Amino acid sequence: MLTISRALVDQIIEHARADHPDEACGVIAGPEGSDRPVRFIPMQNAERSPTFYRFDSLEQLKVWREMDDRDEEPVVVYHSHTATQAYPSRTDISYASEPQAHYVLVSTRDEAETEFRSYRIIDGEVTEEPVQIDE
Repeated sequence: MLTISRALVDQIIEHARADHPDEACGVIAGPEGSDRPVRFIPMQNAERSPTFYRFDSLEQLKVWREMDDRDEEPVVVYHSHTATQAYPSRTDISYASEPQAHYVLVSTRDEAETEFRSYRIIDGEVTEEPVQIDE
């Protein structure tokens, strides 16, 4: 189960809406081994695409080094889908390289409603998990 604050959920959704029609992406860091998302880190979609995202390699290196220096890890890896449901694509699954992370997907296909879902992706296997939002 992903337990996450309302403020972090709002920041993810705000980023996804701001980057629409392109996919938005980023991470939420937390203390190593805590499974607690704390620090919101929006990132650039190097593809600038409505159907695909990829972290910029230099930005990713900088962010991961910063997390290492702070004894943090990526607790949440998030991105948006702009025209489809919030479910990992085959590409998303093949790129999932953080087995301890919660993979959050937000669908911005409907302006009035936001679909927010979380998954574990381990060795190519996708498992949806419940999301508990704390105020």
